[in-house]
Amino acid sequence: MPRLGSRVRIPSPAPDFQLCKLLAAPERTIIRQRLILLALLWLSGACLRLTVLAVPPVIPLLHADLHLSETQIGWLSSLPPMLFALAAVPGSLIIARFGLIPALLVGALLNTLGGAARGAIADTAFLYLSTVVMAAGVSISQTALPPLVRAWFPDRIGFTTAVYTNGLLVGEVLPVALSIPLVLPLVQGSWRLNFVVWALPVLLTALVLAVCMPQLGAMNNAPAAKPRWWPDWRRPLIWQLGLIVGGVNATYFVSNAFLPDYVTAQGRPDLVSAVLTALNIGQLPAAFVMLGLAGPLVTRPWAYAVTGVASLGALIGMVTSNGYWIVFWAGVLGFTNTLVLVLALALPSLLSASDDVHRTTAGMFTISYSFAMLLSIVGGWLWDLTQRPIASFAPVVLCCVVIVVLASTVKRAAQH
Repeated sequence: MPRLGSRVRIPSPAPDFQLCKLLAAPERTIIRQRLILLALLWLSGACLRLTVLAVPPVIPLLHADLHLSETQIGWLSSLPPMLFALAAVPGSLIIARFGLIPALLVGALLNTLGGAARGAIADTAFLYLSTVVMAAGVSISQTALPPLVRAWFPDRIGFTTAVYTNGLLVGEVLPVALSIPLVLPLVQGSWRLNFVVWALPVLLTALVLAVCMPQLGAMNNAPAAKPRWWPDWRRPLIWQLGLIVGGVNATYFVSNAFLPDYVTAQGRPDLVSAVLTALNIGQLPAAFVMLGLAGPLVTRPWAYAVTGVASLGALIGMVTSNGYWIVFWAGVLGFTNTLVLVLALALPSLLSASDDVHRTTAGMFTISYSFAMLLSIVGGWLWDLTQRPIASFAPVVLCCVVIVVLASTVKRAAQH
């Protein structure tokens, strides 16, 4: 026992404790880095739709200012899916030659330029041209995201796909929910300035990517020594994924394009903002649900069949209802359509080799958006031909049937 007044030697920390402190710092760095990557994926997902979905809320203004017919609105709505199809393979080439992050940045910058330029001149041809530039940028960016998921989070593909899809869905909700009540009043009702406002977040995201990525390192983003970029069109998986995602995309684009004029034709122009908001906000609960369920369900055929039938039921309810019941069923359609979207978007990362994800993704998007483009045009043509608003939703019925029919192929696709 030490004497009174003597110094008491306090033992130094145990070596194990010191080792834990040394190990904790790298662990915290890894956690912070992974959170930053998740945030970048979420922001990039949001940018895929912010500029695209700035159009539906101002369709009545485009009718009044540019005198667009329903067929012309159909063409305007079909341009994004057309470019999503045409620019997907060039996006794969950019990824193969320069890497994932350069491709993502190129896409974001084109998205910003084209999205803002749509408001530069009140001219139909220029509106179409700038929309082409914007949509090409979106296509390049979205082709890069599944390979990034595989490169950054190979052990959490289902969850990470749901994260960037959540960002994509928020990017769909914000323009349709805020353009009419908030943005348009701030810009004195100008549809041209509305387009500029929604291009700004894309530019900011590109700047964040440019600043953050050098600090995070290459992280498997560099191009391969012998890059391959052309999709293997003989692979059945690409066609299966393309038609499933095509059914989802066509349902979404057709609904967003024609719901505003549909409710206006029903004598309820006051429901335009509500019905578009419901269609898009209805997707958010599904995105959160799929954070936990995407992995177990991704190769289950019944999951695709059930969602296809549910989407068909929601469509029937929407076109046979009146007033706020249309808003309700639009929300249900958004929910069911998103369930299968998240599942299908995870498949290229799960079922392809790490150096082949971009090729599979490009092929899938080429097929899926070609399908959606065609059906958007058909929807507008059917309306003009029959003079019946309900006819524009006939392509959605076909989409639901396609998803149900192909559900049985999903399990076999996982074996390739």
